[in-house]
Amino acid sequence: MAHRVLGQRSLADALVSAKAGGNGRLERIASLLDWSGFAALLADLHGSAEGRPSWPPLLMFRCLLLQQWYGLSDPAAEEALNDRLSFRRFVGLALDEAAPDHSALSRFRALLAEGGRLDALLAELNRQLDARGLILRQGTLIDASLIAADARPRPHGLGTRCTSDPDARWAGRTRGSHFGYKAHIAVDAGSGLIRAAVLTPANVHDSTMAEALIQGDEDAVYADRAYDQAARRVRLAEQGIADGILRKRQRNTSPAEAAAIAMRNKLLAPLRAPVERTFAAWKRWYGYRRVRYRSLARNAVQLGLLAIATNMRRALVLA
Repeated sequence: MAHRVLGQRSLADALVSAKAGGNGRLERIASLLDWSGFAALLADLHGSAEGRPSWPPLLMFRCLLLQQWYGLSDPAAEEALNDRLSFRRFVGLALDEAAPDHSALSRFRALLAEGGRLDALLAELNRQLDARGLILRQGTLIDASLIAADARPRPHGLGTRCTSDPDARWAGRTRGSHFGYKAHIAVDAGSGLIRAAVLTPANVHDSTMAEALIQGDEDAVYADRAYDQAARRVRLAEQGIADGILRKRQRNTSPAEAAAIAMRNKLLAPLRAPVERTFAAWKRWYGYRRVRYRSLARNAVQLGLLAIATNMRRALVLA
């Protein structure tokens, strides 16, 4: 199906001052990147095989990015696109063109869930940022954080399934149980750029996703005790990657060994700590304490978009 041809300046656009509705941050992001790389990855996405031409995928992708930066639901995004000049300019809509409605945004997000497309989009962004020398590879910080489900199961209790969100799971913690998902990320040490992001049900152990997060080209890997495994130490050594994973204290450890482990962990802890800033920013500024949707696939798209949006904002500081 053909896509709509949009973004052609109208008489209304010519009459509006270029300064009206200005948003310097969005303008800088728009000019910072080569968007053709994203367009190529999205080119095969279509709407229905019948009816009117579909919205250009790159325009829809930019709409979803605005949702992440400004915490907008689909109806709120539709309203904002019809109201804010800066949003229309960023996505490529002329003043006399209708914006995508909330159902179109929802359908496009569902299409993004197919075929690992978000991983490819994040890789394309990081390729461009790497070409600018922004990815340092001095180390990869890996960690995970629990994110509450949008649904609330009744009755509460470990092992209880929720019919409205069957992918969410319970996870037990010392400070109480948690129902939902777990976001696993790999962050480039020094730059703070996200190199990988994976969403799982909450009951998946942090360490299970380590190999999916380790990039293989970093100088070192830093993580907390949950990731400490003898086999992983061997694999890192074989790859020539320094082991910066905090150690667990084993049974029958001698006092001298325990002291050495404690000292090692104390030295490494500040090196891995910056990964917590990403989760803190997501939860405080992006509202990512709770997922928006009710399936693993749809919420994985949200996490991927959040990682891309975060890196674009971060690149403005680093560039």
